[in-house]
Amino acid sequence: MSLTARHSVSLLFLINGFLIGTWAAKIPTFADRLSLSEGAVGLMIVVFGIGSILTMPVIGVTIARFGTARITRYLSLAAATTMLWITLSPNVVTAAIALFVFGGLISGMDVAMNTFAVEVEKKIVCPIMSSCHGFWSLGGLGGAMVSGYLLEYSNIYMHALITTAVSLIIVVLALPQLRASGSSAPAQKTKLAFPRMLLPYLVGFVALCSAMPEGAVIDWSALYLKNELGANTLAASFAFGAFSGTMAIVRFFGDPIRARYGAVRTMRLCALTAAVGLLVAGTASSDTVAIVGFLVAGLGMSNLVPIAFSAAGNLPGLAPGIGLSMATTIGYSGLLVAPASFGYVAEIFSFSFVFTGLALALFLVMFLAPIVKHADAVDTD
Repeated sequence: MSLTARHSVSLLFLINGFLIGTWAAKIPTFADRLSLSEGAVGLMIVVFGIGSILTMPVIGVTIARFGTARITRYLSLAAATTMLWITLSPNVVTAAIALFVFGGLISGMDVAMNTFAVEVEKKIVCPIMSSCHGFWSLGGLGGAMVSGYLLEYSNIYMHALITTAVSLIIVVLALPQLRASGSSAPAQKTKLAFPRMLLPYLVGFVALCSAMPEGAVIDWSALYLKNELGANTLAASFAFGAFSGTMAIVRFFGDPIRARYGAVRTMRLCALTAAVGLLVAGTASSDTVAIVGFLVAGLGMSNLVPIAFSAAGNLPGLAPGIGLSMATTIGYSGLLVAPASFGYVAEIFSFSFVFTGLALALFLVMFLAPIVKHADAVDTD
C-alpha cells in the first residue's frame, strides 16, 4: 500500500512541476502576445502569487477536515487544464484572472501532495520528500524543454493543447492509486486559525529564503538570457531546463544523503553550493556561462525546500496539513510573490544584479539551518 501511494504522489509532483516548467518557458511569448513590459509581467506574477497565497492556508484546513487524497484529486484535475485557459485569454484582464486561478490551483495541489508525501514518509518510516521533489524538478525540466521546442517551432495553441493533454493523462493515471491508498479519511475537525507556536513561522522563513532564488530562476531566467545575454527562445529555455534538470537528478539522491548526514548539515552544504551557482549566473558574460551557473544553483537548491517542508510536516503539536500550509504559505511567497518585484528591480538595474544579490538569501539559509532539525524525525519514528 505504501509503495503504491509513493508512486501516486510522485506522479502528482511530476505533473505539478511540468505545469510550472511550461509556464516558465511560456512567459516570453505570453509577454509578447499581450505587449507587456518587464514591470507588467511582474504584476502578472503578483496576481499569480496572490492566488497562491490566498489558497494555501485554506487548503491546509480543508485537508485536515476532508482527507488528503480527496482534495488532491480535485485540485490535480483542475490544475491540469490551466495552460489552456491562460493561452485562450484574449486580453490582459482575462489573462490576469486565468493566472490568479492557476496560482490557486497549482499551489493548493502543492500543499496537498506535500502533505500526502509526509503521510507516506511516516507509514514507511523513511524520508521520501527529496525524491518527490525530484519528480517535481523532472517535470519542470520536461515542461521547459517541451514548451521551448513547441513555442519555437509550432504555435501557442498547439503548445497549450499538447501540454494540457499530457497533464490530464498523467493525473488520471495517478488518481486510482491515490484513491486506493487509504489516505482519504478525514484527519480531524480543524478550525481556520493560525498556529500560536513560533516554530512553523521560523521554518516558513527558512523556506522563504530557500524558495525566493528558485522563484527568480523560474520567472526570470529565460528573459535574462534573452534580453541581457542575447539568447534565442530555445536557448533561453535551457536556463530553467538546466536548473530544473540538475535539481531533479540530485533530489533522487537527497533522501539517503539526508538520512546519513542529517537535515542540518545537508541544508548548509546545499545552500553554499546554490549561492555559488547564482553568483556565476549573475556575473556571466555569455548565455553558456549563465546556464552553467543555473545548473550549479540547481544542484545546491535541490534539497533546501524539501528539507524545510519535511520539517514543517513533522513539527510537534501540529497536524501535518496545518504545519505544511503555514510553511508553504510563507515559503512560496518567496517562490511566487517576491520574484514579481524583481522585474522592477531589473528595469532599474539588471537581472544580473538580481541573481547576484539573491545569493545573499542563500548564505542566510546556511546560518538558519538548525531550525529544520525536525526533518530528521522521519528517520526515528
